[in-house]
Amino acid sequence: MPVAAQKTEAPKKFTPYEAAPGEEYMNEKQLEHFRQILLDWKQELMEEVDRTVRHLQEDANNYADPADRATQEEGFSLELRTRDRERKLLKKINETIEKIDEDDYGFCEACGVEIGIRRLEARPTATLCVDCKTLAELKEKQLGG
Repeated sequence: MPVAAQKTEAPKKFTPYEAAPGEEYMNEKQLEHFRQILLDWKQELMEEVDRTVRHLQEDANNYADPADRATQEEGFSLELRTRDRERKLLKKINETIEKIDEDDYGFCEACGVEIGIRRLEARPTATLCVDCKTLAELKEKQLGG
């Protein structure tokens, strides 16, 4: 039974933003660029949810063989766990779009510096600059969290 591909990575189908020399960081053009990336990502996730629902409805067989039934249930369980992660990601995408709408996007929540266009293109929901994220990961590793 095929397991649906995970869509937890940002969409790769966009043209990287090329800032003009001296262009102000997180101007309207840049904000619109990231809004579109987030909306496209959200659309991909929603389509994946629809595919999962169809798959679970169409492929739900009541196998007589316990091993076949267990295999099917494990596959469904994996898909549902993936969808749960994606549900949480959808929430984060919506929160990020709200930040764009409030003109509060692209700056580190910990230190206030620019997160950077390339980092945001790689992870549009990023809220920390590379240095603060690295520090947070080190603290988490030390505390065993």
